[in-house]
Amino acid sequence: MNKIRLSLVAALLATTGTVSMLSANEIALSANVAMTSNYVWRGMTQSDNSLAIQGGADISYGGLYAGVWASNVDFDNTETSSETDLYFGYGSSINDFSYDINYIQYIYAGDTDNLNFGEISLTVGYDFGVVAVSAKYYKGIDTNDVSNDAANGWEPGDGWEIAASVPLPMDISLDATYGDYDDEGNQNNPTNNYGDYYSVGVTKTFGKFDATLAYTGIDYDVATNGHDNDGKEANLVLTVGTSF
Repeated sequence: MNKIRLSLVAALLATTGTVSMLSANEIALSANVAMTSNYVWRGMTQSDNSLAIQGGADISYGGLYAGVWASNVDFDNTETSSETDLYFGYGSSINDFSYDINYIQYIYAGDTDNLNFGEISLTVGYDFGVVAVSAKYYKGIDTNDVSNDAANGWEPGDGWEIAASVPLPMDISLDATYGDYDDEGNQNNPTNNYGDYYSVGVTKTFGKFDATLAYTGIDYDVATNGHDNDGKEANLVLTVGTSF
């Protein structure tokens, strides 16, 4: 697999398994489940352009929250078939301004290629009424087992993204995301991998269910030992989910 691992996340606006912050200090439990035609994360497929079943659970107290989220995955040249994300953080709002800081640990079951990594992120947002906007910075953290050969491990990078969500009549919203990501490869395969990823989608609420149709893509460059390899990927993704 080309370890750029990029995808679509619009923090505070529209992501699978987002946590709703409580205005009062009370413990709340929630869960979510979704089915997607293609698990795309920061512009690149994580399920080999195939169906994915996803779900998670959250606990929150005031602005504090923690949760778990999982999905099936399918990567070339790896043995893993599932991704599990463990996360915790704090988020709140002051009038129309919102902020969130969190940590996510990405775990890939059965992996032998050192794909596991952590990520810390800071997101700020503002709701203008006619449009809500946000900006996010994230930094990858190497959490591979120290017993593994560091030369074969993958060094996660950092990136940023901006997002906007426009509410429309009939419980519809129009959402857009643009981001940039850069990783560092490893000692045996020194690279400078970076890509610009984007998505534009529309979400419609049907009772307790949300249906999202999104066009996602990425333009990336993999520079290895002085050689550049450019590439592109684009997907039309349908996702239906609910939370309870």
